[in-house]
Amino acid sequence: MVVLSLAAFASASALRGVDPLLPLLAENFGTSAGGASAVITAFAVAYGVLQLANAPLSERYGKYRMVFWVTAISAAGNLACAFAPSLPLLVLARFATGATVGAIVPLAIAWIGDAVPYERRQSVLARFLIGNMLGMALATTASGWLGEMYGWRAIFVALSGLYVLTAALLWFELQTNPVTRLTSSTRESMAQAFLRMLRLTRIYWVRVILVMVFLEGALFYGPLAFAAYHAHRHLQLGIAGSGTLIAAFAVGGLLYASVAGRLVPRLGERGLVLAGGLFIGAGYIGLALAPGPGYAVPGLMALGAGLYMLHNTLQLHATQMAPESRGAAVALFAFCLFTGQSAGVWLASHAVDAISTPPVFAVAAVGMPILALEFRRRLAAHRLI
Repeated sequence: MVVLSLAAFASASALRGVDPLLPLLAENFGTSAGGASAVITAFAVAYGVLQLANAPLSERYGKYRMVFWVTAISAAGNLACAFAPSLPLLVLARFATGATVGAIVPLAIAWIGDAVPYERRQSVLARFLIGNMLGMALATTASGWLGEMYGWRAIFVALSGLYVLTAALLWFELQTNPVTRLTSSTRESMAQAFLRMLRLTRIYWVRVILVMVFLEGALFYGPLAFAAYHAHRHLQLGIAGSGTLIAAFAVGGLLYASVAGRLVPRLGERGLVLAGGLFIGAGYIGLALAPGPGYAVPGLMALGAGLYMLHNTLQLHATQMAPESRGAAVALFAFCLFTGQSAGVWLASHAVDAISTPPVFAVAAVGMPILALEFRRRLAAHRLI
């Protein structure tokens, strides 16, 4: 679990590490912040689409083994990003990297779903995602400082080294721990696997979870991609300062993870979902209206805590919505999450270039609590079935 959490750290670092660099990329390649955000969109598109291939491969070769292989390949992908000579080639390298990085967290979650009983899974997932949250916090901070001192390429060199280290630890675990080498008995073809995933969408509760996570990806992560740019442009912070400020988002998530074991039994799933939506709404309002960096910190922390209240509940149901096809179900979940994120970043990029960031944050501030209320209602109805 510790090594898987480190892999999640590496995955989140690659996902969010580019956010503070948008002003640098825009200046270096002669484009706008919206144009530079193509490096985020391309990564998210590949992250989502390739889930459809990762799931059947993991069922055949083993989820933990697949995490090792995609981690090792991701080291090369990040090195290719570091040496990209133009924006189109950087976007292409980010797409290729997203295709492999995108498998890490979903496959790890599916493995946890196989190994951990349902009644303990919520708190275990929260602890596993500590690595993910630390990756978000340290990546934006490191990316900002490295970018300011050494240029935008430095973070990709650092990420490549991180992936080499993580792959080595995963390999050691595969050699020494028999549990990590368990594989499914299935030997179905890729076509059969795709059809099985398609059949899962006939299940009502699967459709509910997939639609909810798609909308969460669009409404939450689209605006979040421009939080560091907002800090640079509207709060007058440098590249390093804006990356450090965004770390407050992950701090909020870590605070939630530290009390999740006590909070989950008290609030229950529906309480967590509602609280998460309200925290996110308040967080985006606070970020949009903050007159200075210090005033933005509580809003960013509320975003982190609120996201993990809501998203962890969605993840929990993703591991249980089709237990007999858990790998395929989690792959569909990740596909919808990052397809939604791709759409959200693309829409937000046009809105930011046209009307700036505060209105984009306002849309999320209204939309996320509404989404949480609807999911809470669906949860209540599902428990009655």
